[in-house]
Amino acid sequence: MSKILDIMNKRAAFSFELFPPKTEKGEENLLKEGGVLDKLCTMHPDYISCTYGAGGTNVGKQVPVLDAIKAKGVAPVAHFTCIGNTREGMKEQLQNYLDHGVDSILALRGDLPYGWTGTGGDLHYATELVKFVRAEFGDKFTIAVSGSPEGHIACRSLEADIGFLKQKQDEGADYIMTQLCWDMDQFRRWMDAIRKAGITMPVDVGIMPVLDAAATINMALSRNGCVMPRALAEIISKNWIFPNPFAPNESEESIAAKKAAFKEVGLEYTVKLIDEYRVCGIAGIHLYALNKYEDVARLVEMAGIKDM
Repeated sequence: MSKILDIMNKRAAFSFELFPPKTEKGEENLLKEGGVLDKLCTMHPDYISCTYGAGGTNVGKQVPVLDAIKAKGVAPVAHFTCIGNTREGMKEQLQNYLDHGVDSILALRGDLPYGWTGTGGDLHYATELVKFVRAEFGDKFTIAVSGSPEGHIACRSLEADIGFLKQKQDEGADYIMTQLCWDMDQFRRWMDAIRKAGITMPVDVGIMPVLDAAATINMALSRNGCVMPRALAEIISKNWIFPNPFAPNESEESIAAKKAAFKEVGLEYTVKLIDEYRVCGIAGIHLYALNKYEDVARLVEMAGIKDM
């Protein structure tokens, strides 16, 4: 059994998500000695995942991040998508992961680049990708798959989405990593529904800390179609930056004050969210670290996830 699954069978796992840096400065901040990755590792996460890059971009910078994670003695998990990939290309990339000591992946269809109507590759769905990886590599990989408590935005119904999740399990997936969800009533309904559907995989909950109004709105609406509960909407409204958070024209002092106030209340909101998740029978908390340390460390301490 893989280290990650072994942990989930004993206790709730604790992990972070990073993304491949887009600039040399970002790469230095993340990977330099004493940088963000070093600091995140002081919290002893069970694993750290690294995204593939939005729309399949920035893939080349993923492996150095995975190498750095492994060098810190932490299990790396590679996000891997169908976007623009041939079967032969995927086989080469997956073997490259193994050659680098990376034996855990998150198998995804991937977000389609702007203007695309399909993956542009040989495989079109995550179910196909899971089946492909198992057929080509057997049990060499631990495979996580995405779960959408509110239903995937591209799927015809929540019921159909749960059916596809069951199919991923049947094809050989090991555990679920959830998409963003702030609607706890819906999350609890979804947990009940997937168990009734025969889905027994452990559920690792993906959580984006609520730190910035524009980022929160963007994550909810641009890709995920998430319900925004009244409590979260109130936090955004009470700290609204005019005319809108994406194109502000208030004074710099006013904007800075509202952003600071939003972050404080947002951290408290995220802590309460984590409290609710932890009593739902989940197998882990997967924090989107956003390649930052200080705010994430505060959140971990406030939520009591780890002794600091």
